Amino acid sequence: MTTARWIDTPRDLQELVDVLVDEPRVGIDTEFHRERTYWPVCALVQVAWSGGRALIDPLAVDLEPMGEVLRGRTIVMHAAGQDLEVFRRSIGVVPDDLFDTQIAASFLGMSSIGLAPLVKKLLGADLAKGDRLTDWLARPLPDGALAYAEADVVHLFDLHDDLLAGLEARDRVDWVRSECDAMVAKSLVDNDPDTAWWRVKEARRLRGRAAAIAQEVGKWREAHAAEADRPLRSVLPDLALAGVAQRPPKTVDALAKIRGLRDRGIPKAVRGDLMDAIARGQDLDLDLVRFPEATPVPADVRGAVPLLSSWVSQRARELDLDPAVLATRRDLEDFLRDDPDSRLADGWRADALAADIEELLAGRAALSFERGVGLVLRRPPAG
Repeated sequence: MTTARWIDTPRDLQELVDVLVDEPRVGIDTEFHRERTYWPVCALVQVAWSGGRALIDPLAVDLEPMGEVLRGRTIVMHAAGQDLEVFRRSIGVVPDDLFDTQIAASFLGMSSIGLAPLVKKLLGADLAKGDRLTDWLARPLPDGALAYAEADVVHLFDLHDDLLAGLEARDRVDWVRSECDAMVAKSLVDNDPDTAWWRVKEARRLRGRAAAIAQEVGKWREAHAAEADRPLRSVLPDLALAGVAQRPPKTVDALAKIRGLRDRGIPKAVRGDLMDAIARGQDLDLDLVRFPEATPVPADVRGAVPLLSSWVSQRARELDLDPAVLATRRDLEDFLRDDPDSRLADGWRADALAADIEELLAGRAALSFERGVGLVLRRPPAG
């Protein structure tokens, strides 16, 4: 049984907003679906504040007034990445001060931990169990689903307090703030249509004319899916995208022979558009094709990547971090390519790792192994 207030009228929502804007922090979670759409469909918004909890029904009210709540105070969430997309789509704004408890936990040695395990580990409490297949768009929602949804925000403030204390003890509050800010900033960047084809596993290795066609067809598929609000796979399956790129059909009838389309075909309304996209790919200047990781790691430092990866693992153990939180192989390669957007270029990662990498590359330091310790960074004596 839920104790949260159910909000399904504009008046009730405005009354709630009037209360929340006076709060220094608000806990929020969302439930959404996107199995049959391109854009996430917000189905429920759970809110916690110092005086209570509420469940907002976005099927009954416009969430736009919640924009005032998302700005000007700390918004506590767990694994907020997809929720930020929901906010941007449904409300039009995203938090300007986000504290993500999953990110915070990763800086205390608990990488990618779910909400329920985190609550159990830090607070000793068990969250209400729910059905992962709940249809959150159904009305009325059963009591069990409501209780499960409310549970997602019940412990957010206690987690915030506990995690913040741990971060302050390790002087890592700024690290987490930087990561949360980066997540928010990323949520405001639109996908580059010229790189949509990179997400198709079967197409990533294409080169030459096939890559040009994949780029144009991927761009068309993304735009059409967004406009029609349909999943990408329902517009054109990944396998079919790679197929038309490798063996571009010359006629509409030939589309039916493409692997991935043989059993399902493609709607008449878009066949011409797809053929036009294929034609654009066939005419595209190959210099305009965008490839993943177009700039290679310089040959003189490429061999250092395995060595540096080992040092990342060692530093992560010393800092009690998951190595992927500190730096991925891609991060190392971006840094070695002098990519100005490399995560190692500035911020806490530069302080924790980049200086060591530069010294190793310059020969001013070396790695040795000590039993019981692991890798040790050694610098020659001064003078």
